[in-house]
Amino acid sequence: MKHLFSTYYRDLFLNKRLFIGLGLCVALFLLAFFLPWLGELPFIALWMLLALLALDILLLFRQQKGVFARRDLPERLSNGDDNELSIYIENFYTFTTRIGIIDEIPFQFQKRDLWFDINLKAQAHKTIAYQLRPTKRGEYVFGMLRIYVQSPLGLVSRRFNFGTEATVSVYPSFLQLRKYELMAVSNRLQDIGIKKIRRVGHSMEFDQVKNYVQGDDYRTVNWKATARRAELMVNSFTDEKAQHVYNIIDKSRAMKMPFEGMSLLDYAINASLILSNVALVKEDKAGLITIAEKTGSVIAADRRPAQLGKIMNVLYKEKTRYLETNMEALYTSIRAVLKQRSLIVFYTNFESMSALQRQLPFLKRIARFHLLLIVFFENTELKSLTEKSVANVEDIYINTIAAKFAYEKKLMVKELAKHGILSILSPPEKLTVNVINRYLEIKAQQKI
Repeated sequence: MKHLFSTYYRDLFLNKRLFIGLGLCVALFLLAFFLPWLGELPFIALWMLLALLALDILLLFRQQKGVFARRDLPERLSNGDDNELSIYIENFYTFTTRIGIIDEIPFQFQKRDLWFDINLKAQAHKTIAYQLRPTKRGEYVFGMLRIYVQSPLGLVSRRFNFGTEATVSVYPSFLQLRKYELMAVSNRLQDIGIKKIRRVGHSMEFDQVKNYVQGDDYRTVNWKATARRAELMVNSFTDEKAQHVYNIIDKSRAMKMPFEGMSLLDYAINASLILSNVALVKEDKAGLITIAEKTGSVIAADRRPAQLGKIMNVLYKEKTRYLETNMEALYTSIRAVLKQRSLIVFYTNFESMSALQRQLPFLKRIARFHLLLIVFFENTELKSLTEKSVANVEDIYINTIAAKFAYEKKLMVKELAKHGILSILSPPEKLTVNVINRYLEIKAQQKI
């Protein structure tokens, strides 16, 4: 009995319908004061309400296991993507129940209203799917599932608690990684913005001698093989392999700037992970260096099967720092680690020409030994300000300043090109597509 009352105390909740019924009873008692002919009607109504309340409590609490629920979590979540989660719920009652579900999701999502309301027939089950989009890497802690069950009377609810705390790690965007792989396999990369790059000339890497088919370049005819086989044979070439591709990620305060909930560092991390995968698919070697006030993680370029997992595990732990980038330390690390000419994709951000000028001497020195591609970010807020219609002097002033900064970004591209340094000025949401397009273009033009 003691356990029963403690269960009532902890898990019994009064519903709106009960308070409406009590309000009607109070109204009847007030009316009976002025209308004596109502007689015992208010007492009858009150006792009926109390009887229904007792019946409702009995229906909900007469069996210990009324419902069952569980949350199905993936092993890890993908940063910046919509991740699919689900809740499985089963009704063991002999009547249709109305069920309210509160999922205690991690505080990082800042959602306090994740509530699901369903009707579930007797002995039935249902799966509720929903999506969460994390915007930071790290560990996320899920709490309990709170299930509130009502009988058809709906006067009270019984709460059931399921599960315990569950910790899930949020990794760089592996969902985008899979998407690009699937598109590549199905030859549909154009659907996500990857251009078909026309190869200029021939690669120097010989692949095989094969039979001539219509459309082959007649300049590749292998006359010796043709004479031996008595049929037209051509030399087939392939993209050069085992070229070194290094993603270098700036972790300084310049990469702390947010865009749609994610920092520029997270966009750079997602793009570098996918570029590393594309490079490995192209049979190149992918490597990684992170830099802030000092050199961080260094992964030498390789194309072993475990290389992508190694890069992902390192990127998972990286965080922005609050100091300037030490370009001298970066140059020293590059000279020590990179033993052959490589493609270096340097993800950073410049908000002013003076910021670029401070780093330019080191960038020029790096570009003497390697093919350097600088990736920095277009400030989309400035772009929206320049396109905004002006209504007063203050708007004109803001529009002019925004246009000045936006123009300065374009000048940075020209300044880098003047010194033989490739660059990409990209909005954060298009970063991955733009970087992969440039990599494929560089491969086709045999610049590495």
